[in-house]
Amino acid sequence: MIQKLREQFNQEFSEDKYKELLRDIASDFGYAPTFRIAETPFFIPKTLEKQIFEACSQVIDFIKRPDFKQLTQRSIELNTAVPNEDSHTQFLAIDFGVCEENGAIVPKLIEVQGFPSIFNFQLNLFQKFRKLYPFLAQLSPYPNGIDEEQYLSLLKQVIFGGWTQEEVVLLEIEPEKQNTKIDFYYANRDLGIPVICVTEVIKEGRQLFYTKASGEKIRIRRIYNRVIFDELNLRKDLKLTFSFEEDLDVEWAGHPNWYTRISKFILPYLKGPYFIETQLLSDLEVIPEDLENYVLKPLFSFSGSGVIFHVKKEDIESVKERDLYILQKKVHYLPVVQSPDGGVKVEVRILCLWPEKDESPTRVGNLVRLSRGEMIGVKFNKDKDWVGGSIGLFEK
Repeated sequence: MIQKLREQFNQEFSEDKYKELLRDIASDFGYAPTFRIAETPFFIPKTLEKQIFEACSQVIDFIKRPDFKQLTQRSIELNTAVPNEDSHTQFLAIDFGVCEENGAIVPKLIEVQGFPSIFNFQLNLFQKFRKLYPFLAQLSPYPNGIDEEQYLSLLKQVIFGGWTQEEVVLLEIEPEKQNTKIDFYYANRDLGIPVICVTEVIKEGRQLFYTKASGEKIRIRRIYNRVIFDELNLRKDLKLTFSFEEDLDVEWAGHPNWYTRISKFILPYLKGPYFIETQLLSDLEVIPEDLENYVLKPLFSFSGSGVIFHVKKEDIESVKERDLYILQKKVHYLPVVQSPDGGVKVEVRILCLWPEKDESPTRVGNLVRLSRGEMIGVKFNKDKDWVGGSIGLFEK
């Protein structure tokens, strides 16, 4: 979208450079990510940056409402309630589609999550791009004027909470099988945090432990939580010594309840130019005649599972748990990234960190997804180029 930079990047781009980018990432751990990495960063002009940050502020203002927990308590009742919830989330991921409305470019909120994203991978992805394209050093993936050192410092503050590296664990379901495991590798290397599976946790009374490779048993004081209950609840084969619903003597870096509270559940509450018309099915009095302009989504799912893009009347009528689904107006993504052979659509995820004692979260980074398909996501972009995960770059 910054024409001069787009032209320079496209002139310098080659398939060999792209393959070198992938080789460079794979060389760090002898592992190539299973998700597709896009050929290009996304250049974010000041006008769009201002709009995105204004929309983020409006989302954050809503989350900071004194009655926010009361408003979202129903989401906890519908899901798994974990004890010892803290006063606010420590992670925010706020997703915007770059859309067209009334002939103008406008970011539209697609989703918001009170959950960590791939903070460590994004840090390293920018370094890889910058190595191949030195002119990118004039740009930054970090908003608010922060730099890489400040980014890492704040990330460590939130994840470790004052405990030592070995007392804090990154917890996931079979991390070696996760699509995002490249982020776990970088978190382990750059932060020194152990990465363990939920099945490796040892429970003694209210305390949790894990065993180091040396055989030493270590008390878990704090959990950097990457477990999503949608997946955990489907894995009946897993043998856990503890339950997330128990009153455990452990701190959370990303308490699980915030994934539930800050989710699609809050979308119907958000009104304004950056928000999409969204309604709970349980509040829907009349099914719209123009269903081709709507998307049907389950409130609590991950990776786009359960989304119906081409909605029919019978799809809505067949939903039994109507307070678990939303009907959302479609938005029109504008293909604003110029590839060598056509335009590409964009979603920008703003990453925020919120240390426990801070009054508000801090915008620290971003993630970008590029798409040529009908929707953002792997299944809509198979066998396409200039699509996949990337990073947005701001003008300094």
